[in-house]
Amino acid sequence: MNAPVPLVWVVGGHLLMPAEQVTALMRRLAAGWLQSTDAGETDLDPGTVMALAEVLSEIADQIDVECIAFMPARSAGSGSPPR
Repeated sequence: MNAPVPLVWVVGGHLLMPAEQVTALMRRLAAGWLQSTDAGETDLDPGTVMALAEVLSEIADQIDVECIAFMPARSAGSGSPPR
């Protein structure tokens, strides 16, 4: 699957991409590892693959949590972020 990823070039030569894209990539990677192991397409130890996939998913979850916590609070009943 090829999908455009919005990248932002910032001063200092760094590239930024949306956290939701990063966490989605991490979760797809973990799922791919598990599918390959379940299908017998790899010689990797299934227990190790499962542990690595779990850690990768947990890191993605933590990134999501931290991004949500970083978002500004919405005003009561407005449904949109304050300006």
